[in-house]
Formats: sequence, C-alpha cells, structure tokens
Amino acid sequence: MLNMVPGEPHSKAVQRMKILLVISGILLVVQGCPPIIKHSEWTTRASSCTQSLSTSLKYAVIHHTDGNPCFNISACKRQLQNIQHYHMDKRGWCDIGYNFLIGEDGNIYEGRGWTKMGAHTRGYNDVSLGISIMGNFTSVVPNSKALNAAQSLIQCSASRGYLSSVYILKGHRQLRPTNCPGNALYQVIQTWPRWG
Repeated sequence: MLNMVPGEPHSKAVQRMKILLVISGILLVVQGCPPIIKHSEWTTRASSCTQSLSTSLKYAVIHHTDGNPCFNISACKRQLQNIQHYHMDKRGWCDIGYNFLIGEDGNIYEGRGWTKMGAHTRGYNDVSLGISIMGNFTSVVPNSKALNAAQSLIQCSASRGYLSSVYILKGHRQLRPTNCPGNALYQVIQTWPRWG
C-alpha cells in the first residue's frame, strides 16, 4: 500500500516507495545469511546429540581442523565424513564436534548447527559457536573464499540472534592450550570485527 504525503504528487510517492524498496532490499542482503549445506546433505550418519544450545551466545570460536584442506564440494564432503568418523568413532562424541565447518570451496557446512551444543572448546561449548575451517593453517592462510564465508556466517549468526550483538571473536588457542587455529589463521582473525 502506497502511503501518500498530503499534497505530494502520485509520481513522487511512487518514487519514494521505490527508494524504500531498494533500501529494504539492501538491508535484507546485508542481514541475510549465506547458503549453508545441511548436515543431511554431506552425511548419512544421524546425530545423536541432545544438548541444546541457547541463543545470544557470548563467543564465536575459530578453529582449523588440522587436517587436509578441500577445494571442491565432493572433496569437502569426504573430509567432513572423515572428521565425523574420527569424532564419533574414536572420541565417542554424538556427532562432529563443530557447529559449522568451512571449506576452501567457499561453502559452509552444518555440523551441529545453531541449536546443538558443540564439542570444540572444553569449558566454552555452552556459550559459543565453534566454526572450523578445514585444513591446517599453521603456515598458510585459508583462501579468500573460506575467509569470506566465515565472516559472513559470523555476521549471519549475530543478525539472527544466535550470537549476542556484543559477541567476542576468539581463536581456539585463547581459551585452551592448543596451537589451533594455526598461526597464519590466528593472525588473520585478529583483524576481524569483535576480536578480543
């Protein structure tokens, strides 16, 4: 419905509405979320995780998997299945430990997702989202596709309220004695918004 301002010509009102629609569209893109490949699209193994995760989480924790990188969807799915196998069969976890994983193909893959508690950072799993980029980033930086996907996922998480609007970005090593997320990636995330 077009709201007319008294005395405003119809053409001006239509132009004003078009401007508002364009602005609204831009806001939707800014606040929109990137596509996320669902858990069921990369594995046939069902999750047995039952512990729920609250919203407005305090931390976004960045990890690397410390394994092989992947640069296309089929290689990333194989890598995800390998990680899931290790976490479930060797560690006895209910599923892959991270909430989300990112490949250097630029895709975001759902692990435990937004609503199930991860097993990525002991002592912080109930107050954080664990986001892991697949690969070892001790001496090399993930490509721009992976870095952009990670930042987009974090922004989406905050805009949807899964992360608090005043969340703090951390590298895994800040919360546990580990080299994760690798020296090269750790240097990069220190330049991202809300790192602390």
